[in-house]
Amino acid sequence: MIWADYIPSDISENYEIKDFRHAAAILAHEFPAEFDELCEALRKFKITKTDICKPGGNESTIPKKMSAILRPLGWEEKKLQARMIADDIEVHQDTHKVDYLKGRVAFDLEWNSKDQTFDRDLFAFRTFFEYDRISVGVLVTRSNDLDMLFEELGVKKKYGASTTHMNKLLPRLKAGRNGGCPVLVFGITQKLVSE
Repeated sequence: MIWADYIPSDISENYEIKDFRHAAAILAHEFPAEFDELCEALRKFKITKTDICKPGGNESTIPKKMSAILRPLGWEEKKLQARMIADDIEVHQDTHKVDYLKGRVAFDLEWNSKDQTFDRDLFAFRTFFEYDRISVGVLVTRSNDLDMLFEELGVKKKYGASTTHMNKLLPRLKAGRNGGCPVLVFGITQKLVSE
């Protein structure tokens, strides 16, 4: 757990953390301002049982809470558009938008989307990285620690097996779908949930 040398304990106590390709060290040493802002956002981010039970729609309350913290700090949604010429034919390499981008750090939050969304996010991180637009990606999603709470609240069906959570993300990262892009993952646990 090399990440433990870099992630403050008040954050590691509340999130399940996984580090791929030394992302925590890269963030802490190469992008300290962005790292500090992300750590502060993770500290401030809290959800309620009411948030969990609300119908989602296009964007639920939970991602909006993160946006309210990061957008004022200059974290912007961004899409990469690349063009390449191959044998005099122009080829476009566009990606899905990254939720938050600042400097060379990309950040996405996936609360309750279809799990294929992780493929899209990791492809975006990988492409931004390969075109030298970012150096590291950060992804926040649900820890499976929340499953018991969902059952207790009677909303387990809403947060089904084929939605975004750590058990769907980690095999994709272990299979290398992020390419060479370092990725730091935070899983939201019950410790962040209040009445």
